[in-house]
Amino acid sequence: MKPRCSRSSLTRRDLLAAAAAAPATALTASRLAAANAPSSSVSIVRCRTYDDFHRQLATAFNNVGGIEKLVRGKTVAIKLNLTGGPDAFPVSPALPFRTDARTLTATVALLAQAGARRVRIIESFFPASQDLALWSRYGIDVNGIGKLGVPVVWDNVQNLGPYKSYTRLKVPSGGLMYPSYDMNQALVDCDVYFSLAKMKDHGTAGVTLSMKNNFGNSPCSLYGGDCGPDGNEQPTEVRVAVLHRGTTKAPKGVAPELDPNSPRDPGYRVPRVTVDQVGIRPIDVAIIDGVETVRGGEGPWLRGLEKMTPGVIVVGRNPVCTDSVAMAVMGYNPRADRGTAPFHVGDNHLKLAESVGLGTTDLTRIEVVGLSIDAARINFGPGAVGKKLNELKS
Repeated sequence: MKPRCSRSSLTRRDLLAAAAAAPATALTASRLAAANAPSSSVSIVRCRTYDDFHRQLATAFNNVGGIEKLVRGKTVAIKLNLTGGPDAFPVSPALPFRTDARTLTATVALLAQAGARRVRIIESFFPASQDLALWSRYGIDVNGIGKLGVPVVWDNVQNLGPYKSYTRLKVPSGGLMYPSYDMNQALVDCDVYFSLAKMKDHGTAGVTLSMKNNFGNSPCSLYGGDCGPDGNEQPTEVRVAVLHRGTTKAPKGVAPELDPNSPRDPGYRVPRVTVDQVGIRPIDVAIIDGVETVRGGEGPWLRGLEKMTPGVIVVGRNPVCTDSVAMAVMGYNPRADRGTAPFHVGDNHLKLAESVGLGTTDLTRIEVVGLSIDAARINFGPGAVGKKLNELKS
């Protein structure tokens, strides 16, 4: 069974005719792309505990057409969300803000069952080392996953790793922040790419779902605060100075920003880098873990983080559509503008992705399979950032 996909009924000729007929209100290029952005079905399944994750994820895959034809005989990469160093922010069931190890085990097992040739597990963390023991710090059973019936490769893409050079990936749309990014080759040494994300808020980006998960692919050796003019293969600083604030330039040889006079505002930059990163490393399958998570931000470095138990998994083949449905489940409007929850301090990266034709945010065009949005909805509230802003206004 193939995933159910559809495009806008408007043809390119219709759109051009509309623009020509009403020049005063003509659709801009971004609106043209948004109007014709692809749509794809999204599955919501109920999953109250991680003990049931394997079975319910299999159901979600089947709801969007299955994965066997997509992955059989292929190398499949899985991008995790292991944000925050475990020394400073230990793994704790009280605040489940990272990828849960059981979701990774279930995903790899289903890929093995579907006939994947190899699984490549990807994340970027400190120290920038390929030591397998570093993955175990997050509660991941490295040895057990290696025995699930498919060869597994573990790639920390924080620097070059085992490769001799970076690969330059041009943004297909031309780029919103950079025209291209230099990336670890593990991100292209795969045939299929999964984003295994969490359902949670984000202090700058509004939400962390399948697309924002790609932000962490950029190596800190080139985009970290201590990258220096020549790059730094042993980085210790995160991407704030380069990608969030733009106060530090990427090393020589790396493509410079498209517009060095653009705002030095994280709320402007982070959403655009996110969309660029999805453009250069397209997401073939988005898996959003909403079994247990947090609200109020992406990690406990933001005050006011609270545990949430939505008890759902959201899966789709188009990340914009999948994230839009997940936002609706969280009680948010996926088409919300900056200044409106959850995009309190930043632009809406889902709408930016739509504007370059990556997928639609229009829920009326997205077929939801399984549990309905209304049945799955849980109120994530204003979040920590929104609460703080409300306090300042009062």
